[in-house]
Amino acid sequence: MVHEIRDSRVLTAMSHPLRRRLLDVLRLDGPATASGLAAALGSAVGNVSHHLKVLAGAGLVEEAPELARDRRERWWRRPDGALSWSTSDFVGDPVGDAAEAVALDRQASLSRSWLSALETAPAEWRDSWFTNETWARLSPAELASLSSRILALFAEYADREPPDDGIERQPVFLFARGFRAEP
Repeated sequence: MVHEIRDSRVLTAMSHPLRRRLLDVLRLDGPATASGLAAALGSAVGNVSHHLKVLAGAGLVEEAPELARDRRERWWRRPDGALSWSTSDFVGDPVGDAAEAVALDRQASLSRSWLSALETAPAEWRDSWFTNETWARLSPAELASLSSRILALFAEYADREPPDDGIERQPVFLFARGFRAEP
């Protein structure tokens, strides 16, 4: 299931760097409390609580009261499904440009972090990572088809329950872009 974001208020809520990280941790690790998220992200509990409330107001996270051990404990989770948005839905709205800039900065930052740690990464991770770039001549319909196929492949891995086969799995960041350009 994919949640299409078309409301600029929702896009604004998810475009803050700490909120993106909160969404990512909740997606990868499941429900958590504000204090657990703060510890995982190295942030203040009050700051995390504020950002969780913003995300909840936008419908991007929800409380999970059934996980609380008492009335003071608040658990949060992401609703099922991936989040998707397109700058073409926000043409003329500076929110779309800002959100795209945050996303691109995040992708570049995570890539730089990986490359800076590559030398000390375990050999199996150094041998399995990839990067790719290529040029192709495509029509808009072909690019849309390629996009759908890539997103389906990503979803196949992102939405599955990891097999219970004793193999340790680590978080892996996947991203792809395809757009009209000139060499």
